[in-house]
Amino acid sequence: MSLSCLRLGRHTPLPVSKPLRQSLNASALFIREWLRRPQQIGSVFPSSDKLGRAMTGWLSPDPSDLVLELGPGTGSITRSLLEHGVPPERIVAIEMSQDFTELLRRRFPRIHVIQGDAQEMARLLRPHTDVTRRVGTVISSLPLKQFSAAFTRELAGKILAQLRPGGCWVQYSYDLVQRRHRGTEQFGLHGSKIVWMNLPPARVSVYQKKAA
Repeated sequence: MSLSCLRLGRHTPLPVSKPLRQSLNASALFIREWLRRPQQIGSVFPSSDKLGRAMTGWLSPDPSDLVLELGPGTGSITRSLLEHGVPPERIVAIEMSQDFTELLRRRFPRIHVIQGDAQEMARLLRPHTDVTRRVGTVISSLPLKQFSAAFTRELAGKILAQLRPGGCWVQYSYDLVQRRHRGTEQFGLHGSKIVWMNLPPARVSVYQKKAA
């Protein structure tokens, strides 16, 4: 269904701006994907701008580092990365959903959007990394609490392998009590903050790989 206009009763259709139309379409897609795959989506609501700003506050200062985004969904956090000033060519996003992948490629044509499983990140990242381009920050929206302990520990090990020494893994969760996730024992807990102005409130945990 087209969202190019909103119809109020019997009145003439009210034109809708392109940004608002894109936002409505993205929200509708997000809800549809949540209904199809609730365990992989984690929440019926996209991340807020405030949550995005809380996560992008931990980016690597090295301009040559890549930002790896896991599970970007409709691109709420991706937009925050760009607004923070990250060049689009430095962002590599891995998204499992084909529909979300197509949406992200339309919304952010200059970033590298890869459709695939985050557990395959080593293979998927190979064309984008080399000795001069390393992953300095991992931004993750994956719902770790809904995954098995074995899956989470395996994922954490693969994130550790991809991050450069001193790099950070930024993860949010709707568990406001626990500051650490399973599998993060090899990382230092660099920071933790609750973002109350998100629906629902979320905790941002920052894990840092030990410097060489």
